[in-house]
Amino acid sequence: MQDYHNFIAEILIDEQSIQTRIKELGEEISRDYKTKNLLLICILRGGIVFLVDLMRHITVPTQLDFMAVSSYGAGARQSGGSVRLSLDLKTDIRNKDVLLVEDIVDSGNTIAYVLEFLQTRQPRSLKVCTLLDKEERRETPVPIHYRGFSIPNKFVFGYGLDLDEYYRNLPFIAVVDLKKYQPPA
Repeated sequence: MQDYHNFIAEILIDEQSIQTRIKELGEEISRDYKTKNLLLICILRGGIVFLVDLMRHITVPTQLDFMAVSSYGAGARQSGGSVRLSLDLKTDIRNKDVLLVEDIVDSGNTIAYVLEFLQTRQPRSLKVCTLLDKEERRETPVPIHYRGFSIPNKFVFGYGLDLDEYYRNLPFIAVVDLKKYQPPA
């Protein structure tokens, strides 16, 4: 496996900046939901690192559930048009206040699909919290209620975001230098 130091173009968001922003998001969410019970739904796998740190800063009662969806078809670097649900919720969300927790929103296609899918289950409220928002890549408009960072249209990895299923464990968000990166064989 290639050492990630060899193909980092830049550290886009350092660990301290991520943790500071997540604390702010947790405080904001806690204020907004102070009289409600909140159901956090994490989109696996990328959102899990963000979710774990975020929920430590949310002070209102929360429940937790997970979904897995895929929107990557031909290659891991290109978002595809089709979205596939591979893990559904275990929780009935009818009349619940739901916050969808995602690692990154770029084209908007996946989140739009998930929001439409979840709306059919009649939650009381349904909002989106994303760590990263790549607005300039947006193909489908989606409401983002809580945003960690708006980022440029660069291929990023770390802090939950994978690079060919590796490097999710890094504590920062880095940009890949695709000229130097060699995918695993």
